[in-house]
Amino acid sequence: MPTLDRRTFLKTASLAAAGTNLHLLAEAPHELALTAGQASSPNNQIQFALIGAGIRGQSDAATAAQVPGAKIVAVADAYDGRLAHSKELWGNDIFTTRDYREILSRKDIDAVIIATPDHWHRQIAVDAMKAGKDVYCEKPMIHIYADGPQMIETARTTNRILQVGSQRVSNIVYAKAKELLAAGAIGQLNMVTARWDRNSSTGAWNYSVPLDADSQTCDWPRFLGSAPKIPFNAERFFQWRKWKDYGTGVAGDLFVHLFSGTHYITGALGPTRAMATGAIRFWKDGRDVPDVLLGLFDYPEGFNLSLRVNFVNGGEESEGLTFTGSEGSMEVYNGAVVVARTPREKEPGYTVSTFTNEMQKRYLDQYRQKYPVENPTGPTSATLEKFVAPKGYNDTYDHFRNFFDAVRSRKPVTEDAEFGFRAAGAALLSNLSIERNSVVQWNPKTMKLA
Repeated sequence: MPTLDRRTFLKTASLAAAGTNLHLLAEAPHELALTAGQASSPNNQIQFALIGAGIRGQSDAATAAQVPGAKIVAVADAYDGRLAHSKELWGNDIFTTRDYREILSRKDIDAVIIATPDHWHRQIAVDAMKAGKDVYCEKPMIHIYADGPQMIETARTTNRILQVGSQRVSNIVYAKAKELLAAGAIGQLNMVTARWDRNSSTGAWNYSVPLDADSQTCDWPRFLGSAPKIPFNAERFFQWRKWKDYGTGVAGDLFVHLFSGTHYITGALGPTRAMATGAIRFWKDGRDVPDVLLGLFDYPEGFNLSLRVNFVNGGEESEGLTFTGSEGSMEVYNGAVVVARTPREKEPGYTVSTFTNEMQKRYLDQYRQKYPVENPTGPTSATLEKFVAPKGYNDTYDHFRNFFDAVRSRKPVTEDAEFGFRAAGAALLSNLSIERNSVVQWNPKTMKLA
């Protein structure tokens, strides 16, 4: 991850505007600077393969291939059309297969990107690490809780690199937010609220089904894997996030990003208690996971987390986190971090209007002896400051750059298996709370359900 040099921020005037809405901030912000050594050395080329060439998989591979010294050489997928398109994207010399094990058997492949449905993450990751491959596994790391310990232990015993794909933890905006929070920019943190809303059919996972989708072009048994055996269903194959058998719903798709960001910025390991509610409010198309989900979480560090995902949002699609502290608030959204510092009153205040006039005078005389007026002209104005990422900044690129750097150096990645499990484990507490219709307990240190 790029190091933030405090001296390389563009110098601008302080933004002072008491009561200004953060979203309407108009003055010039500080632009976050990237370090000069941003690009990795192309020496010691890393050859990687993509396992799961769906929407996210192809996007991941395209970004990873832009990192100097990284080359895509193979693709595995259960749909023939995606294998053919992989050759259109990366050339006819790309090796393609339906069976990911053929990729793992190749000695010329150093690392793999796993972007399959969630229920395949553990098996492929474990197989890959045992085959000597380093692994970039899309979030959520797990499909069920039992996946986590096995993936962590395999990474440890094989000494392989495992990076989980919540790219916000490699984002320079999030790094700045982490720095500001640690420096006391908003005082003592007491609450985090986060959202990821969508207002489109594709945003609600209604992905297009190709016209040639059938049991011949799609390897249905391979797709199912450990899932219940049912007849071929094209919607389940291409829109798998809508069903628990293959995915983890909005908790695993989007809550996990919000947990990753919260844990990275605060340094927290995870919540101890969770309660969630949600339902299918609009997309009643056969899916069995909510399209609206709300969650509340207690953290031992002394703050509460509130999360929301709404696929029936009638407004703009949005993602963001707001950190509220004793001295102000910090909002992270749209490639920017905005801090609103509000000086806290030192006086306890008074409520004497119901006392007799004489008692009011006596009380105020004693009060002012103890608390002299420090600012005769009135309270100090709130101060706002905004930092933004450079235009065109791509945190997925930085996340892959961090991964490939670790593959070369064998140094830790920003989101290892334990971090990924703690984020996914916390996110899936939401699903568990709804299933049990109760509050659920989690031990963030041992990573176990209490």
